Amino acid sequence: MDATHSKSAFVYGQVRRALRSGRYAPGQRIDPIGLAAEFNTSPTPVRFALYRLVGEALIVDHARGGLHVPLLTEIALRDLYDWMERLLLMACDIGVASTIQETGTPEIASADGDPVKLTWQLFDTIARATAHRSLHHAVKQANDRLAPIRRAKQGLLEHGLEELSELNRYWQTRDIPSLKSALRDYHEHRKQLVPSIVALLNDRSDYLH
Repeated sequence: MDATHSKSAFVYGQVRRALRSGRYAPGQRIDPIGLAAEFNTSPTPVRFALYRLVGEALIVDHARGGLHVPLLTEIALRDLYDWMERLLLMACDIGVASTIQETGTPEIASADGDPVKLTWQLFDTIARATAHRSLHHAVKQANDRLAPIRRAKQGLLEHGLEELSELNRYWQTRDIPSLKSALRDYHEHRKQLVPSIVALLNDRSDYLH
């Protein structure tokens, strides 16, 4: 791997983690020149990394408007919640793979009590436990797309941490029927909030610009 591709892979990983952590808000512009300075590299590997993220729908290219974190419409956000729900229910139906049962089911790593990180890790763990690579990959992609939205909308959820704790409890005890029911309720709650979430994100995007 040459230096450009090596640096591009590094920048890709750093920006992807930043998107997941909520460093960039939905609608926020991502400046390749600023990232090149931050990572002490030329703009070329930065652009390679960013366009890789464009291909994964984690960044959108507005041509002359530049690269931005996606700002979803109500329809797109509701579809994304529905997609994540369907993937997780499928994972529950597949169950924990026998190969994983032999070595121990994946558990959630420490996330310092951060509900956004905990949500990402829980959903990833449920999918990873199936040992179904395509399903796990799809959940990771949906997880990454939702991460900035989860960070931005925290103030709209009064009982978000309680919902997450319930999901985690059902997963830890392997109460799959209760977990499936709670996952449906979790996503239905968020789909009902879609108009408020999109309005909030649009207001913040206007402020960022």
